[in-house]
Amino acid sequence: MTIPVVAIVGATATGKSDLGLALAERLDGEVVNADAMQLYRGMDVGTAKLPVPERRGIPHHQLDVLDVTEEASVAAYQGAARADIDAIRARGRAPILVGGSGLYVRAALDRLDIPPTDAALRAALEREAASHGTAPLFDRLRGLDPQAADRIQPNNTRRIVRALEVIELTGRPFSASLPKREFASPAVLLGLSVDRAVLDERIAARAARMFTGGLLDEVRELLGHGLRDGFTASRAIGYAQAIAVLDGQSTVEEAVASTTRATRRFARRQESWFRPDPRTTWLPADRLGPDALVAAALAALASATTRGTAPDSAKPGERHTREWTP
Repeated sequence: MTIPVVAIVGATATGKSDLGLALAERLDGEVVNADAMQLYRGMDVGTAKLPVPERRGIPHHQLDVLDVTEEASVAAYQGAARADIDAIRARGRAPILVGGSGLYVRAALDRLDIPPTDAALRAALEREAASHGTAPLFDRLRGLDPQAADRIQPNNTRRIVRALEVIELTGRPFSASLPKREFASPAVLLGLSVDRAVLDERIAARAARMFTGGLLDEVRELLGHGLRDGFTASRAIGYAQAIAVLDGQSTVEEAVASTTRATRRFARRQESWFRPDPRTTWLPADRLGPDALVAAALAALASATTRGTAPDSAKPGERHTREWTP
């Protein structure tokens, strides 16, 4: 029997890392990161990356694998994460996938063929966006692929550029390459939910801790390693605000407020991404203490195993989500 991947997903600041550690201890598992920003070396404070001493000796994979000048690639991540999962299974251990980057989670778990890329074409589209704004590109996308346009925010320049790149390269709609909810191998999805008001408070506290806990020093050092040249890393929430402080364009207080707002918006997008997946069992992380949350997660895993799950796909007509109840 193939050991299922246990995937822990949800918005930022819901406690995914802590639950991942607890389950790894109880299931003899190893953790595979699915947070795109935690792929970067040196980006620790601003990504809430678990320090090595706090990992309890549990192996962690897909952390610190990119320099800040490199661009994160879903295709590269997919190959590396799946190789890690296969190796963990081969050791007879449980793969615990932990993270809130929705497309990276899907790339690790689901049947997803990632379209090719073309650096020159992408650069040309990015120059067009910089010169004329994102709106004309979004209008073009809507004309070529209305389904993709409905699933991409009009101000998400990067996703719009990627969609147009894929259409140009393949001659097919970008929506045809979007992931389907079909597991490539057995998996169980556990989602952590937190009441909106509670989550907003957690996010505000985390943003403040970042700036009092060494983020500016971290960013100052990363600038020496080419952070400004990294298209992805330099735009990460918290890092862009810290750069503005170091450049004298923002006060720390303004940066904390900006980081809080951006993180709350990001959390809403994460919820919008994960919530509709009917394969997910949701656990109320703010209403359960640590021990009770672990017990609920183990109960949900036992239930999935009893059902013979780790279902390969969502069934037509199935409820959008499953809520765990004691």
